[in-house]
Amino acid sequence: MHIFKESQLIINPDGSIYHLKLHPENIADDIILVGDPGRVDTISSYFDNIIFQDNNREFFTATGMLKGKKITVISTGIGPDNIDIVLNELDALVNIDFDARTIKNNLRKLNIYRLGTSGAIQADIEIDTFAIAEFGLGIDGLANFYDVSEDLYVSSIENAFIKHTNWPEKLSSPYIIKCSENLSSKFGNDFIKGITLTAPGFYAPQGRELRIDLKYPQLPELIRSFSYGKDRIINYEMETSALYALGRSLGHNVITICAVLANRYKEKYSNNPLQTIDALINNVLGIIVN
Repeated sequence: MHIFKESQLIINPDGSIYHLKLHPENIADDIILVGDPGRVDTISSYFDNIIFQDNNREFFTATGMLKGKKITVISTGIGPDNIDIVLNELDALVNIDFDARTIKNNLRKLNIYRLGTSGAIQADIEIDTFAIAEFGLGIDGLANFYDVSEDLYVSSIENAFIKHTNWPEKLSSPYIIKCSENLSSKFGNDFIKGITLTAPGFYAPQGRELRIDLKYPQLPELIRSFSYGKDRIINYEMETSALYALGRSLGHNVITICAVLANRYKEKYSNNPLQTIDALINNVLGIIVN
């Protein structure tokens, strides 16, 4: 029986997990992840009642009831490194015995919905629509540090993407993992589905250029023009591939749904971003409780 050492599994003096500062009883089986801490209050305002609230660093948590369903919403901050913390600590909360420091015999499966914002890169994707990441394509490198099962990787698309882009050797090796189909099947045709590219940064990794030139200026167009059968890259963001790699490796159900607030190809931005985000929240909450 493996016992996790204190430096591996860090537990606060009050018995909570290190970064999230949560106890096992503080979270539900249905969890919504958001980047912005302020969005936790927005989502939890729809709950019939709130039964727990706390925060530590950029991680704000609220758990409440909505139409008889217990739901937790947690802010992750930005980037795959934060997803690394949140996913590992959420899993530890439900699947590791903190007193014995051992894995529990009966593992708990979480349903994790990431609600994000993103920019579409295809001309035909309208601003103020909703996009589901059927696949998370990571150029962030996080999953490469883990012994992820080869069965989770969609190697056919991954290899085609590397070939199409002539992927630079100095950059992290791309990887691609599918969302959980049992969650994806809950969302109808009103949601655009495709490949979401997860970048390790907001500016150059997503083709933005301010005062430092791009090292690989050809990449944005190569990324936009890539397709594999009916699948194409529809948007950029900064968390999904890490969520899919860790979430599915740990046995949880994971999916990302993004509000499309910009079209990078047309260089346009939403006139009503808050309204679009609010509509997405209402839509996803309705799916979770039904």
